[in-house]
Amino acid sequence: MALIAVTKYVGVEQIQALIDLGVTNIGESRVQDAEDKFKTLLAANPQVGSRHDPYRINWHMIGHLQTNKAGKAAQIFHTVHSIDSVRIVETLNTELNRTGASAMPVLLHQVLLEVNVQQDHKKHGLEPKIADIVALLKLCSEYDRMTVVGLMCMAPHAQQPELTSRRVFRQLRDLLQEANERRAYRLPLTELSMGMTQDYAIAVEEGSTMVRVGSGLFRNG
Repeated sequence: MALIAVTKYVGVEQIQALIDLGVTNIGESRVQDAEDKFKTLLAANPQVGSRHDPYRINWHMIGHLQTNKAGKAAQIFHTVHSIDSVRIVETLNTELNRTGASAMPVLLHQVLLEVNVQQDHKKHGLEPKIADIVALLKLCSEYDRMTVVGLMCMAPHAQQPELTSRRVFRQLRDLLQEANERRAYRLPLTELSMGMTQDYAIAVEEGSTMVRVGSGLFRNG
């Protein structure tokens, strides 16, 4: 299981401290914020982002990705967790084909499909319908510059997450299993990005392979 340290509310010094402690997965929600932090970290640690990075830092885009930010995202992030439309898939593929790997400090190589399990109109993501997920996976199978590795969701914030989060996580796990049974994608899907500070333990119990923890890492700092 991978711990993704969500650093959208902290500065470069705190990120550097995490790196020095051995954290290798950094999550950001906005492309511009990530770009600014990445540049500062790269200046202090030239090896960060290179092919020979001893820290082996993986940058994760966990927020909604707009199509006009796709090109920049492809230059910064290793993984995008929030793919939810044909348009963003096609835009990312175009950007990856247009930009050579040698020109980018970090090359996007894997993505996850975001599913709006709660069907909350205020949130992004695919409808939790297997037909919609299968259709997008089949489209993604046509592109080999990026690999879909799994599904992502966000559970609602709650005082008692056991009452809400477990059902959401279980449903996402079932959708991933069904997509694999249908062989919707050219490779088996193996990753479930689910769980945050409030409910990461429940997420792990339900099969999460990537938990996104932010405030739990910094509440004492």
